[in-house]
Amino acid sequence: MRVAMISMHTSPLQQPGSGDAGGMNVYVLNTARELARQGVEVDIFTRATRPSQGEVVDVEKGLRVINIVAGPYDGLEKEALPTQLAAFAGGVVQFHRCNDVDYDLIHSHYWLSGQVGWLLRDLWEVPLVHTAHTLAAVKNAHRGDDDSPESEARRICEQQLVDNAEVLVVNTQEETLDLIDHYDADPDRIAVVTPGTDTALFTPGTDRNTERSRRLLGIPLDAELVAFVGRLQQFKGPQVLIRATAEMLRRNPERKLRVIICGGASGAATTERQYMNLAAELGVSRRVRFLDPRPPEELVTIYQAADIVAVPSYNESFGLVAMEAQACGTPVVAARVGGLPVAVSEGETGVLVDGHDTGDWADALENLLDDDDTRLRMATDAVQHAANFSWSNSAAQLAAVYAEALSLEVDNCPQRRERAEGL
Repeated sequence: MRVAMISMHTSPLQQPGSGDAGGMNVYVLNTARELARQGVEVDIFTRATRPSQGEVVDVEKGLRVINIVAGPYDGLEKEALPTQLAAFAGGVVQFHRCNDVDYDLIHSHYWLSGQVGWLLRDLWEVPLVHTAHTLAAVKNAHRGDDDSPESEARRICEQQLVDNAEVLVVNTQEETLDLIDHYDADPDRIAVVTPGTDTALFTPGTDRNTERSRRLLGIPLDAELVAFVGRLQQFKGPQVLIRATAEMLRRNPERKLRVIICGGASGAATTERQYMNLAAELGVSRRVRFLDPRPPEELVTIYQAADIVAVPSYNESFGLVAMEAQACGTPVVAARVGGLPVAVSEGETGVLVDGHDTGDWADALENLLDDDDTRLRMATDAVQHAANFSWSNSAAQLAAVYAEALSLEVDNCPQRRERAEGL
């Protein structure tokens, strides 16, 4: 089987936590790698952002990233990407024609890619599998007061994909309900494929590892450390953690609390400085450190050094940061939204907080920091919980979804019938 994955607006090779790169990048790259290792050939089409990358990047056997030139390399905000849909689709068609390569199926990620996938589905007469990752209607329902709403144009495009894709892949049952409630999706065309984590990379730290990680980060060994990993945008909630930090220190100024916020600004209206300014306004600048985005190999150091990882998002389709932290043996305090109640086993591997009230978040973090026995028990249970989620299993589930998609409506399309019989 050969699959064309489409990830137009962000490359799976881009550093997660910077710009628009995040959990989706991790998901696309890791599922594609595991699919390739299981015998499915995968080409990921993405928009070129650097001329030095070249058109084709061989990631590993059976997996390539194809960089399509569509618009300028630099300076194109995500909000302007819809203007490049035709150019991007044309680039994919040209690559397909010039390289004499045929695909059995298209898997698009995010609504921009879905619009391209919808066009190519009809040109190539192959099934379209679509993963939204986030949905406009859901983001608007959960957005913070300071967040800009998602456009009606995006919601309409998402509705078109819900109506036209052969299969809609979601991360959790919660997303299934979102598609049904907000987009009137047919539940028979929705497949739940749970994401995974790299448990070979994200591993629990020993006391020695924790001490080494803290030394590398310049964190005192006797400090209480809470970490946030992700893009710096209101929707991800770093401001929630900063305000909760100020509240905990207001209650107890002698508390040896430190906070690390690791990530880059996301969106045209967001800068790292605004979160630094918030910390300064609340008088906690000396307690909160901001780190640039870093590769997964270096995130392990942060997870192992932390007592708690906070995930105060306003919505998450799953919560890969929460799973990575747990794989490293670090309990999680997360918002009770989206897929986070699946990623975090409440009371066993972490704590779920209703809403984003500053006092409630301060209470949750404070209670867990003060309860060493519970926190250490959760650390042990978190590793076992994360072990149940693997990218290999996610890829196997996807391969089964692909096989099922190839069998749909084959009687109405001779080319599809030939492909299904050949596979």
